[in-house]
Amino acid sequence: MLIAKRKVLGLADRAVLAMLFFLVLLLLGIQVARAAEVIPGVGLTKPVEGDEAKVFGSLALRGKILPFLEDEIGVAYRSENRFEERLRLRMWPVTATLWLVPVPAVYAGAGVGWYHVTYDYDQDKIAFPVSDETKQEFGVHLGGGLKFPLAPSAGLDLNGRYVMMRYQESRLVPEKFDPDFWSTTLGLAIRF
Repeated sequence: MLIAKRKVLGLADRAVLAMLFFLVLLLLGIQVARAAEVIPGVGLTKPVEGDEAKVFGSLALRGKILPFLEDEIGVAYRSENRFEERLRLRMWPVTATLWLVPVPAVYAGAGVGWYHVTYDYDQDKIAFPVSDETKQEFGVHLGGGLKFPLAPSAGLDLNGRYVMMRYQESRLVPEKFDPDFWSTTLGLAIRF
């Protein structure tokens, strides 16, 4: 009889442990399900050595590492004119960022980026022929933002960044220019 009771208690213990394990997994699953955001956005970008602000588009995927730390991978497209519109820069940045989130509505952080840059020279405005070229550049950025909830699984994300890159060479005079720029983005954060 004692052996039979031990087996029943063992089965009951296993059932309780299985239920607890299932509940823990379920709760973790709910947290993981709310841990990522897709953020399509539109914004303004302005070069440090210029007055003209341009519209650009972006897409980011943000995840929660810790309650106060988030990571983000983003892509964007931006363009700007330099040297009295004789040179048009087109950039496709791919960035990685770590955001500190001290309170749910505010974040600040830094990151790195790989910038695919195309230099399009306007042959009609240049006295000598210059061929277009494409380069890959590295940059770093600092920034921050605010989050405004709209619904349980959506919100507005207002983000600002300062991007720093090394001086770029041009085939025009002056031969070097500062490619640093500011950007501000308004996005729709969709949690899943």
